[in-house]
Amino acid sequence: MRNVIIEKPINDHLKIELPPLPIQRPLLMIGHGTRDQNGRDVFMEFVETYQKLDQSRPVIPCFLELTEPTIAQGVDFCIQQGYEDISALPILLFAARHNKFDVTNELDRTRLKYPQLKFHYGRHFGINPSILDLWQERLALLDTPPYNPDNISREETVLLFVGRGSSDPDANGDVLKFARILWEGSGYKTVETCFIGITHPRLEEGFKRALLYQPKRIIVLPYFLFMGALMKKIFRISQEHQQLYSDIQIDCLPEMGIQPQLLQLIREREIETQLGEVKMNCEMCKFRLNALGNPDSHSHSHGHDHGHHHHHESEDPLAKPEAYHQRIWQTP
Repeated sequence: MRNVIIEKPINDHLKIELPPLPIQRPLLMIGHGTRDQNGRDVFMEFVETYQKLDQSRPVIPCFLELTEPTIAQGVDFCIQQGYEDISALPILLFAARHNKFDVTNELDRTRLKYPQLKFHYGRHFGINPSILDLWQERLALLDTPPYNPDNISREETVLLFVGRGSSDPDANGDVLKFARILWEGSGYKTVETCFIGITHPRLEEGFKRALLYQPKRIIVLPYFLFMGALMKKIFRISQEHQQLYSDIQIDCLPEMGIQPQLLQLIREREIETQLGEVKMNCEMCKFRLNALGNPDSHSHSHGHDHGHHHHHESEDPLAKPEAYHQRIWQTP
């Protein structure tokens, strides 16, 4: 198996021209957080790169969990600089529990300390044409001789799309939707969608399904923003399958990383927060559905405090599909 290396010099990103901001309001860029130092460093570099593109207001990196600086520390910094009106962007691909529930809880918690704070909470990345373009460019590169020396056609290739996995069915559905959009018109034999954690099918099952098509090539596409422990796990599992199936070419694409498309998308999301144009998809949100079905529950709001629960269990409680199906529509 080959880990495909696709890099752009960091200076190239600084040539990007972004539309001007209507307001010079500080921006919290909120990452998920990781115990992997490489993953943390890349996120910090991503925020630094975005800040360098526009020095008109501070851009503050922070994390929801697992590492520092925390959201509370990011807010503390803003207060110390004299700011009380703040934009906050979740640097997350899809709207799942962290986006709808955990980040908003943390922001609410800071208001207990600073009641004067006003937050303008932005959108996740979602299914976006610029991200689609990014992956189409990478897949086109894999057709060229340096990456495809045996000239294996797309008709003989299976695309294996790997999502992170979520406890929110709505977010998992968006992963499959994006994979399908990417496959449409691509010429690949098929696309199989799987996940590295929480939900099902897992990556190992994804390989089993891909192999049923008897492909000459499998392209593993990890739908991740940055390097971290889960990306390394995807590389490891892919390498194990290459050793088992040496007659099949298995290529594993890298995570998105610091790309112009993402930097431009951040600017779009930041402007939305300043113009009050943020639109969230709540129609199939399980937190909303739970509130509708339970009159005693809190009304559904992405800004209300629903409690604070972060579980990092040593064993995966949803490893078995039957356990997953029993619990998935429950809210915390």
